[in-house]
Amino acid sequence: MARIAGVNVPDNKRITIALTYIHGIGREIARQICEKTGIDKTRRMKDLTEDELNTIRKEIDSGSYTIEGDLRRQVSMNIKRLTDMGCYRGLRHRKGLPVRGQRTSTNARTRKGPAKPIAGKKK
Repeated sequence: MARIAGVNVPDNKRITIALTYIHGIGREIARQICEKTGIDKTRRMKDLTEDELNTIRKEIDSGSYTIEGDLRRQVSMNIKRLTDMGCYRGLRHRKGLPVRGQRTSTNARTRKGPAKPIAGKKK
C-alpha cells in the first residue's frame, strides 16, 4: 500500500480513484494531478515506480491543495465562526438541524437522529 499525505492509498485501484481516498482530493483534482505529473491516469497504483509516487507526493505537498488535517481544521473553524456569530446557519449547526434549507417536517433523519416518540400524538 502506498502512503501519500499520511493516508494509505489502495494498490489495486486506478490512480484517479485511489487519490480520492485522501480527504480534500476528488476525481477532478486527482485527474489534474495526473496531468501535471505526466502519469497515465488509467494505470494502477501498484504499477507505479517509487519515482512516480514521489512526484505525486511532491505535487500534492506543493501547497496548492488544502488536504487532510488542514482542510478538516479549516472546515471546523468555519463552522465555529458561524456558531459564534450567531447567524442563522450557525444556529442550525448548533441545534443539529439541516443547514441548507431542506425541509424538516419529514426526511431530516440524518441530521436529527432516530425518531423519538411523542406522548399523546396517537391519532
